[in-house]
This record gives sequence, structure tokens and C-alpha cells, in this order.
Amino acid sequence: MNFIKRFFSGMKQEDEISEPVKVEAPVPESAVSEPIEPEPTGNADAGAERFSDAPPAPRTVLHAPAVKQGLFPESSDGILIKAQPSSTGDQCMFTVNRVLMKDCSWYFDSFESAAESSLAESLFSIDDVETVLVCEATVTVTRKDKTLVDWTSLAKEIGTAIRNAVEEGQSLIADKIISTIPSEDVIREGIQKVIDEEVNPGVAGHGGQINLLAVKGNSVTIQMGGGCQGCSAADLTLKQGIHTSFRKAVPEVGAIFDETDHTAGLNPFFS
Repeated sequence: MNFIKRFFSGMKQEDEISEPVKVEAPVPESAVSEPIEPEPTGNADAGAERFSDAPPAPRTVLHAPAVKQGLFPESSDGILIKAQPSSTGDQCMFTVNRVLMKDCSWYFDSFESAAESSLAESLFSIDDVETVLVCEATVTVTRKDKTLVDWTSLAKEIGTAIRNAVEEGQSLIADKIISTIPSEDVIREGIQKVIDEEVNPGVAGHGGQINLLAVKGNSVTIQMGGGCQGCSAADLTLKQGIHTSFRKAVPEVGAIFDETDHTAGLNPFFS
């Protein structure tokens, strides 16, 4: 869909980590979540059972669900972290058994934007970190080096940085950021306007449409329909087009979820 490159200008392996961090192959998902102290040996079966829950279904865009019951051991008092690298390898979602940002989210696109937010500042001090999205109990990080898909080394650094920031107990997200987040109605109005006036006119010529499904705090959920559902260029449209348009029109928007079932789509341009 060449229209995407003309209309839009403008986030990506699934695994789980903690400290000590272990990241395995990108596509098969296996859970590894330990407290700072290593688990005693001889209890492998119990450990496997603890982390047997299936991870959330993968989506085509950054997503950051809240901590779900059963994801971490209820009896643990330690800070536990699981990582889920995307299949394309340029981003990884870290889920923490702590609330990092209550009922809202924030997208940091540079070190300057992280000022006074100890969590984001710690992450941007790592050389290969490009952007940081904090949403409730998750942190999604994109890396600068798009040629690397192995998150093992970088995930260890990120896991350590997240854990240290939480343990220090300082302001994880700056108060000035929290105070600038508008109401859900304001977010909804702004996003709907950019969908109606900019996004949908751009995809309508190819039989596509974007619908705003929900707004929670400053996080939005959209769904692609028509020619966009199942389109092989949908991922590019989301990351370089829709994300950019949303954040330009409504800078306070945080996480952008995509609820599209692309496997059920039928696109004549990419049959």
C-alpha cells in the first residue's frame, strides 16, 4: 500500500524476564521470572508450574495490559519482572508486579522528555534505548539498533534499571506529567477528530477505515477495518502513520492498542 508512505510519516520477539534476567528465542514464549535471589535448586517442576500461564495474545502495536492475576506468584514480596520481546525484535514489553503508573500511561520519546521521571531517566541512560512507554504495570522499550533481535543482554540492563528505580522509591513519573493528562473526554474528542479528518480520508481510497473503540485514562484502543484488516502493510500504517498522527494531534495520548483481528481480514490488494 504505497499510499501509506505518501500519507503518513512517522514500535516490535516474545519472551519473559526478571532479575537475574533470561531471554530466550523470540517467537516461542517461555516464562522466566525470579526475584533478585536465585531460586533454590531442585524445585524446577514447581517453578515451571508457577509460570505456566499463557502470555497475552500478541498484537501488532505496542500494548501494555495491567498485571493479571496469576502472572506472578501471589506470595512473593520481591520485585518480579517478565519481558516479552516482539517477533520483529525492535521492542520489548516488561511487566512488573508493581503499579508504575495508575490508570494511565505516558510515552517518552527522548531523554529530555524523561526529566524528573526517575524510571524513564534510568532507562534512557542505557545507550540502545530509543523510546519508553509506561502503562500501568508495564514498560515497553524500543531499541535504536533495528538490526539486533536478541534481547538477552539489553533486557538484563533494562530489568536492572526498572528494579533499581522501583526500589529507590522516588517519583517514577514526574508530577508535572501526571498533572497535564487531560480527561478521557478530551482524549476521545482529539483522537476522533484526527481519525475523521486525517487518518480515514487517507485510507478510504483503499477501502480501509480506523475506528476508535475505547479510551481509558489517556490510553486508546482502535480497530482497523475494511481493506486495512489483514493488509500486509497494516503494521507499517500503525507504527509510522497512525501513531505519529495521534501523538502529533494529541501529545498527551499514551498507549495505543490495536484490537484488530488481522487473521480474519481479506485484503484484495495483498491476496
